[in-house]
Amino acid sequence: MKVNKIKIEPFKGDGIVYHADTCVPLLDAFNRKKIKFKALARHTYPGDRLDENTIGLNSIGYWDASVPQDWGLDWHRNEGIEFHFLESGSMPYAQENKEVILAPNHLTITRPWEAHKVGNPHVGMGKFYWVIIDLGVRRPHQDWVWPDWITLTPSDLDRLTTILRQNEKSIWKTDQKIRDCFARIYKAVNTDQSGSNASKIRLLVNYLLILLLDLLNTDDIVLNESLTDSSRSVKYFLDELGNNLSENWTVELMAESAGVGVTRFTHHCKRLTNVTPMRYLTMKRLELAKKLLLEQGELSISEVAYMSGFTTSQYFATVFKKHEKCSPNSYRVAHAILELEGV
Repeated sequence: MKVNKIKIEPFKGDGIVYHADTCVPLLDAFNRKKIKFKALARHTYPGDRLDENTIGLNSIGYWDASVPQDWGLDWHRNEGIEFHFLESGSMPYAQENKEVILAPNHLTITRPWEAHKVGNPHVGMGKFYWVIIDLGVRRPHQDWVWPDWITLTPSDLDRLTTILRQNEKSIWKTDQKIRDCFARIYKAVNTDQSGSNASKIRLLVNYLLILLLDLLNTDDIVLNESLTDSSRSVKYFLDELGNNLSENWTVELMAESAGVGVTRFTHHCKRLTNVTPMRYLTMKRLELAKKLLLEQGELSISEVAYMSGFTTSQYFATVFKKHEKCSPNSYRVAHAILELEGV
């Protein structure tokens, strides 16, 4: 199978950069002949290229592991909704910090940009499928836009969208119809030649969504509108902030990156963290600075300051002393002495 990747721009929100998963460990396992693997994909996802007839479908495929594995897909996000299905075997899986072992006929659903991982730390032996559909959203409170080739009626699609967005259940035990649907996806993916099965794949994805609607409608679904509230977007932003502390953040830029207004962003930030946005930013920068001071002794105080997002070393020293009651250098020296003494 030809495996290639096309580089695209990640989604950027004024400093916060969301990279869709590229499945590098999966690709490496395939190259080492640890698994059988086939996918049709676009953008940074590995696999044979999907064509313009399935725009919005970003990846569809499977892997088949029949020997113990030495790799896993650590915490990552996808820009679209992702459906996983385990046909056979067992699979360690985690989503939003809930860890489980998937069994045959288990299906998982991750919303756009929802954190999840496969493996603990290694994946299990099993046959594992996925379908990733880009819904055109970059924040939880934004409306979903399905590809135009999705043929469910407006009322059915609205109902499916509401259920998928407004319930927290992410793992489902499926029936034979869904298992058969993935078996047909397996055949369509395996026999595709440069888009020759595009019509079949579109039909199968639509059929899968219809089966999911039937499955979800028969369960006791508890809908929770707060899952699509702007507070969830602010939480995602705050979770990612630690990776982007060197940005020249203002409250306005943080709010814009989270996709909400300044007033609402400040309200949600205070509710989620119990401090104001700028206070939270300072706390995160100080956390990073203390880590750098202790773990990278070769760095100067000025380098620590800039890497932590402080504009000048003087300002950094002032803020540090206010919060830690000592200078950055004194903090580093004191902890070095304690480490030598074995405390």
